[in-house]
Amino acid sequence: MHAFAALLDSLIYTRGRNAKLKLIVDYLLATPDPDRGWAMAALTGDLDIPGIKPAVVRALIEARIDPVLFRMSRDYVGDTAETVALLWPAPVPAPIGEPLSVSAVVDRLLHLSRSDAPAALAAMLDRLDAEERFALLKMATGSLRIGVSARLAKTALAQAFGLDVDVVEEVWHGLSPPYASLFAWAEGHGPQPTAADVPVFRPFMLAHGLEDAQVDLADYAAEWKWDGIRVQIVHTAGQTRLYSRTGDDVTGSFPDVAAAFATPGAVDGELLVKGEVQGGTLEDGGGAASFNALQQRLGRKQVSAKMLADYPAFVRLYDILVDGDEDLRNLPWTERRARLEAFVPRLDPERFDISQVIAADSFTELEAIRAGARDAAIEGVMLKRRDSPYVGGRRAGLWYKWKRDPLTADCVMMYAQRGNGRRSSYYSDYTFGCWTEDGELLPVGKAYSGITDEELKMLDRFVRGNTLNRFGPVREVEKSLVLEIAFDSIHASSRHKSGVAMRFPRIARIRTDKPAAEADRVETLRRLVT
Repeated sequence: MHAFAALLDSLIYTRGRNAKLKLIVDYLLATPDPDRGWAMAALTGDLDIPGIKPAVVRALIEARIDPVLFRMSRDYVGDTAETVALLWPAPVPAPIGEPLSVSAVVDRLLHLSRSDAPAALAAMLDRLDAEERFALLKMATGSLRIGVSARLAKTALAQAFGLDVDVVEEVWHGLSPPYASLFAWAEGHGPQPTAADVPVFRPFMLAHGLEDAQVDLADYAAEWKWDGIRVQIVHTAGQTRLYSRTGDDVTGSFPDVAAAFATPGAVDGELLVKGEVQGGTLEDGGGAASFNALQQRLGRKQVSAKMLADYPAFVRLYDILVDGDEDLRNLPWTERRARLEAFVPRLDPERFDISQVIAADSFTELEAIRAGARDAAIEGVMLKRRDSPYVGGRRAGLWYKWKRDPLTADCVMMYAQRGNGRRSSYYSDYTFGCWTEDGELLPVGKAYSGITDEELKMLDRFVRGNTLNRFGPVREVEKSLVLEIAFDSIHASSRHKSGVAMRFPRIARIRTDKPAAEADRVETLRRLVT
């Protein structure tokens, strides 16, 4: 555990991508199997220990120290694992035994029942120092949050052994931790693993932002960029899986879509929820509700019949990667588009349609079309080079995303909450509101991004110096600071007293020049609802 704990500690305090990659590379090259395999499972979010959940950890620590002290400390630190690691009492006398390895920890916890696992975890914590306890708790609860994505961890593995990261991605979902066959291949003493008869994930092709550039529509096709979640749907050997952009398997959250896709192949599209008004029907290229409707379905491991009926999902297809057993990714976009148009009629029209190409004779005309698009389900425009193959990651000059200009509103800070990780010492998450006609300030959103480190420090000082009430980790502040909030769209919401919910809110400016009384009204936001 010591080496893995040192890795996590270093990753937390390392900000540069290349520096993080080197840390993981060095760990993988120096660590034997199966420890490094289980470490990769933890870093990529593929390690699930059913018997250990955050509630179990809280119960263990509150049985050993004053629960009030723990809660106060947790509010200050901002992270349960770090708080428990620091507060866990050292046993007297200290247990003697062989150092714990990552594989020994995982093997024991995975094979214990939910009733036996907590006691085993406590015994392990008794044998470790604070840094190792932190690593154990993060790994056991499956909540690393150390600034490392699954893609970054896989990129490090590829770099360590001179592999193509896209090839690693393609075989990953056909393998199970601790990935013995993958490391054997990587070190040259085993064959390349294949995921035969398994619907594997293939890396998504991504786009660069267009910024202020222009493209020639003779070379590029334009499509709407829909506001859902991008998914890949794969069917092979009688199995169907849905993958998110990060390669997470989301099939369980959308069983209705998976059940409707039984044609061998792999497609790329936008997962949406049907709407009754916006854009018309699936057949004429509309029918999508706002992202707010899709949120009702996201992250659910079990979906009730009522949820399936109230929020029916469908996929608007962008591209085709595989048709039957034929890999189409090396074909130019124009040929893949023709194959996709021939593929879609084989699918259930209630669950699948195709994203239409936007007809525009010039970039200027396309700009005007984009500026007029305020459909709740449209996020912007995609520009795809007509001769581009489908390649994983972002490749310069092939695809561009051209999001519609954000909306903005001047809002008043109401509450602030401590952040997590590097921001755990700062009040960095802000709830803000707008005025009603009667002069009441109602919350309309929450944001934590868009500000520099210096602005974060300034806002933290404001919160500490203008606190009216404390509610655990949350502080109510004097209603005097205006934040200009940028957001992509706004939707009606019955869950909020204001009746509105923002999509992707972020802080655009701190308006110290503007009196709070001159901030925007809720009614103004309601008129922007799409």
